[in-house]
Amino acid sequence: MPRASRRRGEAAQRHADTLRFVLFEARPVGLLFPQLVRASELSPSQVRAGLACLRDIIAEREWPPLIWTRQDGYQLGAERPALEAYERAVINEKLTEFRRFITGTVGPHAAAHPGDKWVRHITAQLNSIESTLDLIASS
Repeated sequence: MPRASRRRGEAAQRHADTLRFVLFEARPVGLLFPQLVRASELSPSQVRAGLACLRDIIAEREWPPLIWTRQDGYQLGAERPALEAYERAVINEKLTEFRRFITGTVGPHAAAHPGDKWVRHITAQLNSIESTLDLIASS
């Protein structure tokens, strides 16, 4: 079951509908964030709330995914190569984020409190996540 966004109010849902329509009209190309703001006539914060809500709606209704690339911006229903490239980029980003968290926060915590049950547990879990993401990223 998809997680519910904090941005699921009626306004965010209206913004999500607007963005879905704008992105559907732009297909197969995407829209960069400033283009999406202009085309939707929403404010930047409304676009961000609408995008968060749209991702939740897409997951609930099993619609084609929404992706973002630096080159093409936001795209609805991209082709398989674009989807795979997006997924790999997100996985690599999360892998880097986890590694920095482990080495910058959890590692020093573990060194300062080596017998702490919590730090042993979180270290084991995060190392497992890091290993899994590394396997996915290298495939």
